[in-house]
Amino acid sequence: MTDFLNSVTLLTNYIVVPGLTYGSQLALGALGITMIYAVLRFSNFAHGELMSFGAMSTILVTWLLQSYGIKLGFLPTALLAIPFAALITVLYCLLTNSLIYEYYREKKIDPTTYLIISVGMLFFTAGLIRFIIGPGDQKFNDGTRFILKARDFKEMSGLNEGLAIKTTQGITVVVTILLVAILFWFLNKTRTGKSMRAYSDNEDLALLSGISPKRVVMITWVITGILATVAGALYGLDKSYKPFTYMYLVLPVFASAILGGVGNPLGAIVGGYVIAFSELIFTFAYKKVFTYMLPEHLAPKGLVQLLSTDYKIAVSFVILVIVLLIKPTGIFSGKTI
Repeated sequence: MTDFLNSVTLLTNYIVVPGLTYGSQLALGALGITMIYAVLRFSNFAHGELMSFGAMSTILVTWLLQSYGIKLGFLPTALLAIPFAALITVLYCLLTNSLIYEYYREKKIDPTTYLIISVGMLFFTAGLIRFIIGPGDQKFNDGTRFILKARDFKEMSGLNEGLAIKTTQGITVVVTILLVAILFWFLNKTRTGKSMRAYSDNEDLALLSGISPKRVVMITWVITGILATVAGALYGLDKSYKPFTYMYLVLPVFASAILGGVGNPLGAIVGGYVIAFSELIFTFAYKKVFTYMLPEHLAPKGLVQLLSTDYKIAVSFVILVIVLLIKPTGIFSGKTI
């Protein structure tokens, strides 16, 4: 029985807890892509850099607060900075919309041109971020590092394997639950949210009903900016902030959105957790798990690893390709909020 509990603890420590954390970050990122696609009808390839912009803004505000001696005790100071960083990111989104996207939207250009514009915005935002904060690794996590330490868990349980839960992991899951609950309440219960859903379902009919398209577009960018900031900041808190990382993060985020069904918020959330757990399950070394579960003479000598961690990003790519080949509309057929 002890060996079984050790194996469960091992899997919880290296797959379940990181999977819930990473899945929450991907889900928030995918929700931002979903909102843009559902309302504005284009795939925003700059969303990864928008998350990076939000994280950068959080870091700068965190440093400002820390310089004045403002802290949150055992919690990261970044939690205080996120609302201000979200405001900065929202203003950046509204500025890019008014200067770039709105002009092309009035011209009623095709989705391919929109895609090219978003790629251009990706490189512009990436360059702006590196100009402001530089390309290096930035750590901004202060406060208590662990909710539960592996050593403390071993002492409490008497097991050989420890279970560690970082403060940032707990914060990520809790914040994601709260933000998703607020978003779903807003979309389903408020007049503005219902207007956005109506505009997404049938733009012409929504216009005839007196819904203002400019207001819907503005609110969509506001929501996207908030989601991008929170997702980027939580990812940076959990893994440290490096600008180059976010450019590659766009693949698993897009894979999450497409897997769940682009345009469907519930699908984006489910897709985020599926992608996160898939990456971890396929790249985890199961040697110790099988050592606990099997008789000694059957214990494996190798790592028992399906893929090296170097190929973690490939898991997202393969899932993306399979979904596009088998069911392009995703688990929950998309294009509706």
